[in-house]
Amino acid sequence: MAIGARALAALILLLVAAPLGAVAWRAEGLSLSAADLAALRFTLMQAALSALISCALAVPLARALARRRFAGRGALITLLGAPFLLPVIVAIMGLLTIFGRAGLVNMALRPLGLPEVSIYGLQGVLLAHVFLNLPLATRMVLQGWQAIPAERLRLGESLGFAPADLARHLERPMLREVLPGALATVFAICLTSFAVALTLGGGPRATTLELAIYQAIRFDFDLSHAAGLALTQTAFGGIAALFAWRLTSPAGFGAGLDRPWPIVAPGGWRWGLDSALIALAAAFLLLPMTAIALTGLPGFADLPVSVWAATGRSLSVALLSTAVTLALALALVLTRCPPPWLGLAAVLPLATSSLALGTGLFLLLHPLVAPGRLALPVTVLVNALMTLPFAYRLLLPEARALNADYGRLADSLGLSGLSRLRLLILPRLARPLGFSAGLSAALSMGDLGVIALFAGEREATLPLLIQRLTAAYRIETAASASLLLVVISFALFWAFDAGGRRAAA
Repeated sequence: MAIGARALAALILLLVAAPLGAVAWRAEGLSLSAADLAALRFTLMQAALSALISCALAVPLARALARRRFAGRGALITLLGAPFLLPVIVAIMGLLTIFGRAGLVNMALRPLGLPEVSIYGLQGVLLAHVFLNLPLATRMVLQGWQAIPAERLRLGESLGFAPADLARHLERPMLREVLPGALATVFAICLTSFAVALTLGGGPRATTLELAIYQAIRFDFDLSHAAGLALTQTAFGGIAALFAWRLTSPAGFGAGLDRPWPIVAPGGWRWGLDSALIALAAAFLLLPMTAIALTGLPGFADLPVSVWAATGRSLSVALLSTAVTLALALALVLTRCPPPWLGLAAVLPLATSSLALGTGLFLLLHPLVAPGRLALPVTVLVNALMTLPFAYRLLLPEARALNADYGRLADSLGLSGLSRLRLLILPRLARPLGFSAGLSAALSMGDLGVIALFAGEREATLPLLIQRLTAAYRIETAASASLLLVVISFALFWAFDAGGRRAAA
């Protein structure tokens, strides 16, 4: 297993490095202009602020969801995954409906004579990134809360622990394990922001490196310039991945007996604060999605045949890439005595972007075969690589705990191979496996990156078809197709996530 995992990690490094190397090989040098340096500063600033705001809000929200029981709690936790699963361009449409110049918020402010809210510029980029990444950060932190054994909470209750004592002895050790990965993950996602900056950036002062790479390739076809920007972006993303790897430490709670969580829910002002947080988060996340549904619903029944064909291709790509992602992630997290570079290899794809990988693969494959013939296989591969860091980060803490708590017992019983996988690993990791599978499938379903470089008319996936419908000013059809994409993405996430939670119950 260890040798196989090392080989897989080396293969992942090769699959990330080879496309970037192809772009760098076409480059003639690395130089950053004043505009490039401004884009770099803005990229780092917005990514850092987005990560800090998302995780700062995620901690109290996850704590409120962990310690409160109310009608619809399970549905709300499931819906928390929806904004992150939305295709970015669709999510922006929903935010514009609520916060845009003609949105509901400004319509309510005008009669009151209050200043209107502008969604363009840095504030718009931060708003969109928090909307897209707060659910992911909340679910990552909530997984950590749910991993605390119920026996530790009962022990604290029997010892008369106040909320401050629970925070000191249980919650803070868990957060030291979970938060570095969440911060670095959101930072790396925002580092490769493209559609958000393109739509809401508001001009040259709010340009990201990803947008500068796109402009260098699309408009100037300056591969040397694009390579320098891509390598710079990858370097900073790699630093974020390295920090997540080095700062992660096990909380050391030990094994539990899988008993239901006791209700440790302090009342008073804490009840009011938790209730307000849950209500505000639900409104912030669900109102834009409701606006998307209302916009696309009228033409839903009249979608053309091309939309359904593209939907079938997107489903195939999503399911195949999810299978590849889970196989890679399981092989890496279950490795005993992993080498120091294995974890870095697993999260390295997050340091780059599908646009940079797609450009490198295009340069590698174009002399050998027509790119359109490999559009879907290449998309499966790139989507699997891009979603691997999420699955790895979600599985790693519980896989470590599994090995620490049950590894020696399984060895003494002679459990190995498929028997160990079937009887121990899959049941114990069912919850994070289901969440990881749902996340990977939904993200692959809505990806618009490498497919845009490779696909012709016959290979278009649903996100690419939506982009083409929008460019052709078929706005009503594009809105209805966007609603279809949202419904299928969320259905995939819900099916895998709910299946994992049922298997773990």
